[in-house]
Amino acid sequence: MDKCRAFVYNLPELNHFELQYLHSESYGIMDYSRLKVQPILATEQQRFQELMQRHHFLGAMPKIGHSLRYVVSVDETWLALLSFSAAALNLKARDDWIGWQYRHRSDRLKLVSNNTRFLILPDHHYPNLGSRILSRVEGRISRDWLLHFQQPLLLLETFVDPSRHRGTVYRAANWQQVGRTTGYRRVTGGYSERTQTPKWVFVRPLHVHARRILSAPVLPLQYQTGVPRMKLTVKQMESIYEVFQHGIEDPRRAQGRKHSLATVLALSVAAVLCGCRGYKDISVWVKALSQSARSRFRCRFRDRFYEVPSYTVIRNVLVGVDPEQLNAALNRWNAQFASVDESLAIDGKTMCNAMDENGRQAHIMSVVGHQSKQVYSQKKSVRSHGGAAMS
Repeated sequence: MDKCRAFVYNLPELNHFELQYLHSESYGIMDYSRLKVQPILATEQQRFQELMQRHHFLGAMPKIGHSLRYVVSVDETWLALLSFSAAALNLKARDDWIGWQYRHRSDRLKLVSNNTRFLILPDHHYPNLGSRILSRVEGRISRDWLLHFQQPLLLLETFVDPSRHRGTVYRAANWQQVGRTTGYRRVTGGYSERTQTPKWVFVRPLHVHARRILSAPVLPLQYQTGVPRMKLTVKQMESIYEVFQHGIEDPRRAQGRKHSLATVLALSVAAVLCGCRGYKDISVWVKALSQSARSRFRCRFRDRFYEVPSYTVIRNVLVGVDPEQLNAALNRWNAQFASVDESLAIDGKTMCNAMDENGRQAHIMSVVGHQSKQVYSQKKSVRSHGGAAMS
């Protein structure tokens, strides 16, 4: 024991975590067959957060989007804690490694999860425990994610602060370092103005062809969940507000208008372009916007905070607005961005139980921009039973 301690004290370049790891020899060998890795129960949430706050250098953290928390135990004794949350929105090292295009990323981030916390509790730094835990989690998290959120997972990511750790545990568990962050971090309303220490970015595929699947032009059917999402650029968000400033009558009474008509319409159309369907979906999307995004839609500014219209306001405006005036404004906006589409796709849908007086079924044919996903034209047609389509 004395020789071991003398050896450790002669290695001042090692950080605190690695010194603890060397000291772990004094705890003996762990029987890893008794190791249990399972999602925590609702009754264990408070204990989980208290331990994270007390022992992790980053402290506890709230759930970000879809989140799973795991506890690692042996005979009811907690050894380690992990949390996995929604993937980072913008991560160049990861995106370059996958080979993502801009629009692919916004729709496929749900297939990636971020290991936001990994804590081995004091007195339990056994040799190889960290890599064993990661291996156990990787073996089950995709099934757990599908069970809890009805979505599969293809890739895990995490950040390592090189000023504190060397990523030894992740490397031992076959995670791959793919680059560094820029040093900016997410804050309320956007990103921090000052950079911090850049973090190493590690990834771990959960499928042998994860990289190929994530970068494919079209996702395989089993990984297609929800509706396609189109992420708007800053220029598009600002311009979509501008086209609704003129030429549309406000259906609301003048008294009590807190939000401009242009803002309500711009937010609603942007939400639909991003895949939302229905008033409730639009309202949820709008409420989730950051402060910087709200400012680009000219939302009401009050008490140093940009407010968004409520579900009721959005619904009443969309129900009462003149559809012809709205369509004319949309066409003006489409004309500004039509040049981005190198090709057009024709999409057809059959309207179930929609028959005209002659017993012919209605169909809607749409012309959609392949790159922008914008609808440039729609045409209704009907088809008689066994007959050809008729305009």
